[in-house]
Amino acid sequence: MDFYAAKFSTSADRLGACPADSLIEVAFAGRSNAGKSSAINALTGQTRLARTSKTPGRTQLINFFELQERHFLVDLPGYGFAKVPLAVKNKWQFELEQYLRNREPLKGLVLLSDVRHPLKEFDRLMVEWAVQSQLPLHLLLTKADKLKRGAAKGTLLSVERELKELSAVSVQLFSITQGETINTLRQQLTSWFLGSEDNQDGE
Repeated sequence: MDFYAAKFSTSADRLGACPADSLIEVAFAGRSNAGKSSAINALTGQTRLARTSKTPGRTQLINFFELQERHFLVDLPGYGFAKVPLAVKNKWQFELEQYLRNREPLKGLVLLSDVRHPLKEFDRLMVEWAVQSQLPLHLLLTKADKLKRGAAKGTLLSVERELKELSAVSVQLFSITQGETINTLRQQLTSWFLGSEDNQDGE
């Protein structure tokens, strides 16, 4: 899978506005300011593909980035938004849930959680939902460079123990400054894309 070829495709404010001809999608989810856009930029080797902001809640739309024909990375709106009108917040939450529950091409979910404060309430809800929906989930413990190697590894082992009984859930340390963690993510996503292609060929 050529992640470096990624290009912006479209933004959608609701499920019905998502690309109709999409074959396979892998979505990035996480709390506001969890680093979804930065992770997508690091993954694709681009600095401005996904817009980043220090202001939580900047990503208000479902953003699609095409890797190859009808294969997409998807940047979802963050949950736990900044101070915005309640009606706006409720609409974002509703559309996010609609996408996650009803989007047919969605084949995997990347969940970002700060390694210094892993698995907050919303993160756990996302893990539970993915397991119930039989959707593969890959948990990124982000900002791993902010901890010493031993402390980061200890957190990883603790989270792995907590999630070990859950099928189709994997965990890794991640930092946009550590190339080996970016490559690990690329390998995981490639397996999802190629595995989904094989399943479609067999249907």
